[in-house]
Amino acid sequence: MQQKTIDASKMELKESIVNIRRVAKTVKGGRNMRFSVTVVVGDENGYVGVGLGKAREIPEAVRKAIEDAKKKLIYVPTVGTTIPHRNLGVFGAGRVLLMPGSEGTGVIAGSSVRTVLELAGVKDVRAKSIGSNNAGNMAYATIEGLKGLKTVEEVGRLRGKTREEIFG
Repeated sequence: MQQKTIDASKMELKESIVNIRRVAKTVKGGRNMRFSVTVVVGDENGYVGVGLGKAREIPEAVRKAIEDAKKKLIYVPTVGTTIPHRNLGVFGAGRVLLMPGSEGTGVIAGSSVRTVLELAGVKDVRAKSIGSNNAGNMAYATIEGLKGLKTVEEVGRLRGKTREEIFG
């Protein structure tokens, strides 16, 4: 499925740092220390992206991560304030089960999953992380779960049915 590109320059994006790690590469002269930063950007209105940046200094790594996240923006379909259906997102050993919540539920999720869902603009949702608790992988698994969401109209178009035929 070809996804249309999203122009991040016209959007009011908020960013949130999910994870900062010091990483090392061992070379002949010793260890090269760098910083790896995972950042989530979103407009709290259906668009969200996760990016990774590495550099010798933290501010430079953050800038690179934000740039990367803006390139990887996705649209999240919503039904009112929640997601259309439950879905499992998998990235590496991290699995995130996303479940729709009724009005007033709030965002019930842990760590980086909460950050991704809030910046996507989803207000009522429950999430359960299964497997890894690595912050970066959890964020990416959440994005994978959100990518797999489909609205009733999309399902109807794929099956060649109307909304009424699907719901019976």
